[in-house]
Amino acid sequence: MIRPGQASYTYYKKYGRYYDWAGAGRASGRETVARVAGGAVAKLILDSMGIDVIAYITEIRGIKASPVTYETARANYRKNEINCPDLEAAPKMMEELRKVKAAGDSCGGVVEIVARGVPAGLGEPVFDKLSATIAHAMLSIGGVKGIEFGCGFEHARMTGSESNDTPYFDEESGRIRFRTNHAGGLLGGISNGEDIRVRVAVKPTPTILKSQETADISKSENTSHVFASRSDPTICTRIYPVCEAMMRIVLVDALYMAEGYRSITSAVDPEWEGL
Repeated sequence: MIRPGQASYTYYKKYGRYYDWAGAGRASGRETVARVAGGAVAKLILDSMGIDVIAYITEIRGIKASPVTYETARANYRKNEINCPDLEAAPKMMEELRKVKAAGDSCGGVVEIVARGVPAGLGEPVFDKLSATIAHAMLSIGGVKGIEFGCGFEHARMTGSESNDTPYFDEESGRIRFRTNHAGGLLGGISNGEDIRVRVAVKPTPTILKSQETADISKSENTSHVFASRSDPTICTRIYPVCEAMMRIVLVDALYMAEGYRSITSAVDPEWEGL
């Protein structure tokens, strides 16, 4: 039988009778264990460069956290079961999750990822923009259905004067900074030295403890079924470490590509200034 909201049907159409039906197969969240392991290695590299990546929950079923600064996110990291840095909103989110779980249902939410200390100039023009590779990484995580950078879709409601991040020379750091970060640390798909800020929309857990209408492929008939198994009221609490890992992997790739580019360019033009 086809499990609603889950990839069993599309996997069946792709692989036929060889598709892995047990525990959702490759579509299971268990697949992300290798990503987190890779992210742990990437973290060691980024830590040595002073680059920090942190992810946290900002919304559960319409209950939203107040805007979260990097400092607040770091100070309140994992201070509650759902890793929401807004310590006032977190209990409300957890109460809603308890209600949803008691009803045998599930709900979605939003995870925000921030990368601090990323140098300006990372990312390749056109197809391998840093924004594109980050989006590729995040949208490859099962359950992620949307992504936005900085102000994201809010840009559609702004004027140019409201949307633009104005640059200035920061004497303390000796580099160009930006007075706001509506762009989320990316201009032209290339890092500008400010915090990279990304939000992903996470859909509700597909497996719920309620009877759902479905179709039986083997019998070619419609039916209903309760897919009784372990069911999380939300997958946001499990996805945020995966988001951290994928961001770290992407950044390490971009840094190594930039290092290779710099070694070639500086050999051709000793006066070239880059990262």
